[in-house]
Amino acid sequence: MGKVVILEDKISLIATSTFGTEAIVAEELRKLGYNNLNVKDGKVTFEAPVSAVCRANLWLRCADRVFLKMGEFDAETFEQLFEGTKAIAWERWIPKDAAFPVTGSCIRSKLMSISDCQSIIKKAVVERLKLRYRLNIFPETGHRYKIVFWILKDRVILALDTSGDGLHKRGYRRLTTAAPLKETLASALLYISRWSEEKPLIDPFCGSGTIPIEAALMGLNIAPGINRRFDAMNWTEIDLKLWNESVEEARDLMQSGKKLRIYGYDVDSTAIETCRFHAKEAGVGEMLHFQVRDMRQASSRFEYGIVVTNPPYGDRLGNKNENAVLYRDMSKTFKTNLGTWSYFIITSDIDFEKHFGQKADRKRKLYNGGILCYLYQYYGPKPPKRN
Repeated sequence: MGKVVILEDKISLIATSTFGTEAIVAEELRKLGYNNLNVKDGKVTFEAPVSAVCRANLWLRCADRVFLKMGEFDAETFEQLFEGTKAIAWERWIPKDAAFPVTGSCIRSKLMSISDCQSIIKKAVVERLKLRYRLNIFPETGHRYKIVFWILKDRVILALDTSGDGLHKRGYRRLTTAAPLKETLASALLYISRWSEEKPLIDPFCGSGTIPIEAALMGLNIAPGINRRFDAMNWTEIDLKLWNESVEEARDLMQSGKKLRIYGYDVDSTAIETCRFHAKEAGVGEMLHFQVRDMRQASSRFEYGIVVTNPPYGDRLGNKNENAVLYRDMSKTFKTNLGTWSYFIITSDIDFEKHFGQKADRKRKLYNGGILCYLYQYYGPKPPKRN
């Protein structure tokens, strides 16, 4: 089993996210019971018990990864970077047989060479571990403890990646379609829309099914990481009991008996087959309704609901001209068939509002695969209150 971490120990963690979704990740962490959050530049830093490594990885829908923060200091020279790294107690977490690759980024810093920073940080960690393990050469044949650094304006943050693969890899999306939306961003769109399980939802461009599937996971309160593994599951410094308890908690909180009204349409029959396969892999196949249907036939028997969608968009002139027609048709269809619904549409086309023929009530800057996009938000009338 190795060293067991005391449950009351507090550690510093960082949940990273794509720019524009930090506040959503912070809201998720508060719902998990973690407060005193520091939200800044694609990172949410927080203090929590060691069990938070397990619970954050299992439950965060919109974060990219969860990191164990090891240290932070200023460095304007490579010598300062070396000494600052060496001063950190890496032996607290990294065993003598661990594989510990180094990766990171440098932005507006005097230390601009990423490869040199990688080499210096690696050397400093080795020198620190030599003092603890009395070894000159480390075999690195064991489990992975990936070291990540961020250097911004000569401020260095060093951390260990507890997630491994990005948190968007839930494990259900095994087939590919053109321009898929990341699961984490799909969840962020749903959070922004304030969709909840009692509301009907339509995605008229469902592609591989990501938005409807993520909605079903949310509606049934299924932890998005319940069916995958994380690097920190192999760390002997975290008692396996913490992982087992966190997984058991997640299974107890599932609400599989709910009935959901979630619909995904796509004009491509192959895409719909892919949606159904992915929904089954995610364990929500019976909760979703996928259908081969052109967006122009989108309709619903429900008077009120929410559209959340990622329509086609591209940078080539031909695509833009086609999309202009598509957006005009979308506006006409929504107003005619879904006139009392709310719409949340993400696209990189800066002329979307002009083509759609209506100024959005709100728009929010987001990044989809590194592409600057806006989420255009159109609010329908509120449903009458039930007695």
